[in-house]
Amino acid sequence: MVTLLQKIQQKLHWRNTHKEQAQPKPVSSPTRQTITQVMDIAPNDPIVAYFLSSPHAVEIDKLQLDSPILHEWKANGVKLAIPLVNQGELVGLINLGKRLSEQDYSSYDKGLLNSLATQAASALRVAQLVQNQKAQARERERMAHELEVARLIQQTLLPQELPNLPGWQLTTYYQPARAVGGDFYDFIPYGDGRLGLVVGDVTDKGIPAALVMATTRSILRSAAQENLSPGKVLESSNNLLFPDIPPRMFVTCFFAILDLSTGHLCYANAGHDLPYRWHEGEVAELRATGMPLGLMPGMQYEEKETILAHGESILLYSDGLVEAHDPEREMFGFPRLIGLLGSYPGEPAPIDYLRHELAAFTGNDWEQEDDITLVTLQRTPAPDTTPARGEPSETEGRETQESWQPLQTWTIPSEAGNERLAMTYVAEAVKPFHLSSRSIDQLQTAVAEATMNAMEHGNHYNPEVPVILEVLSSEHSLAIRISDQGGEQPLQMPDTPDIDAKLAELQSPRGWGLFLIQNMVDDMRILSDEHTHTIELIFHLKGDSHVHQNA
Repeated sequence: MVTLLQKIQQKLHWRNTHKEQAQPKPVSSPTRQTITQVMDIAPNDPIVAYFLSSPHAVEIDKLQLDSPILHEWKANGVKLAIPLVNQGELVGLINLGKRLSEQDYSSYDKGLLNSLATQAASALRVAQLVQNQKAQARERERMAHELEVARLIQQTLLPQELPNLPGWQLTTYYQPARAVGGDFYDFIPYGDGRLGLVVGDVTDKGIPAALVMATTRSILRSAAQENLSPGKVLESSNNLLFPDIPPRMFVTCFFAILDLSTGHLCYANAGHDLPYRWHEGEVAELRATGMPLGLMPGMQYEEKETILAHGESILLYSDGLVEAHDPEREMFGFPRLIGLLGSYPGEPAPIDYLRHELAAFTGNDWEQEDDITLVTLQRTPAPDTTPARGEPSETEGRETQESWQPLQTWTIPSEAGNERLAMTYVAEAVKPFHLSSRSIDQLQTAVAEATMNAMEHGNHYNPEVPVILEVLSSEHSLAIRISDQGGEQPLQMPDTPDIDAKLAELQSPRGWGLFLIQNMVDDMRILSDEHTHTIELIFHLKGDSHVHQNA
């Protein structure tokens, strides 16, 4: 406002000299000065409310307010204050000292200043907005630059090249929800032919998560170099991370050591989503228990071991995959992922296959909610060295030599009546096999009974916990697998019911379901663990002989 102040003073000076131009100018006339001292006003200062209620030129000496800035103005010789008010907001002030003529400011002077203040307030507000926009633009540019630097740094922490693993196929995918994220994966080579596999997820997103991610990666690598077992690596990393991790943050992490020559896999898990292994339609979890890193010191981590056979694959992933939502807010979910792995057709590459299914699920306008990390590892199939053999025996052909090919997989909400969906799906899937009408009827009845059993006893009719229905085929047989999530009590093969005892009400009238199913198929198998029940129904195809004579 210096320019405006100068104009006002020039105008006042012109009026004063115009009136006194006939008088001789003293030799020692005072020098004209412009006061440009900046004085900040506290938002709660009473002078602010006064100016807003009376937005016109005010003589400072006549004001009696308990105002810190008012006392300061009086001490600095301010005589007149003109508030600049725009749309009910005090955007600035014009403060004037004594007139050079030593005369008081007249009513005309104050009216002129008030008129100028009205115009100056609008101009000043526009200038402030432009200045704020420029400052915000500079801040956005600075933050964008810092984010880009952080993104590049984080990218350098992830493996730049995948290790060359003869006999194995390794693929990865990483997509943060923001410029930087908290997911990470790593491969740690050992000198004896083993490989460390790491996938982790830091709570939260953005730069804080990226900083914790970088720290955790360094700690894990350091612990792994001490040649510790997976459980001990996580234990040591947790104790080192706990003192320095920010409040309300932690890290989930899966760590495994793979012997590339034998397929032996030893692994431990710090609260991370369970990896999956799959082969020819069979999907299983790699389960081990342990608390996330950074929550509590002194934690111990369970270790598990397994052998990855030729042709088997494992998937390591972060929860950004299973927690993605479609436009109706339905979650991608674990059952869908299990179903996709069970029906994986063999191509394209597993990660491309899962990304395609995720894109189809979420739609084109999906806004990614969390970081997504995918790592797949497959042991290449062994070369076929089996000598030529004759026709397999009945047992050999149907039991030991079955090679199941997945046909269809569905997820069915656990709601009463949905067993009819299962019947319809299965009947449609087996049409190419041209089964007899009686065989299809028996197949549908067995599937419906098994699906009702899974929905009622396994999933307790919870619509959010679906039944997984799979149809597979081999050269000799069909297999229908019905899986639920009720792992509390394992299913058992049924005993033959005592009909007389049930009719006499000496036994529960229940318990017919599994017995009925068993007598409508050629073979029935029950697979149970602490998380799932699976009933597998086998129908032999040879000559349509799968029609059970006892049904």
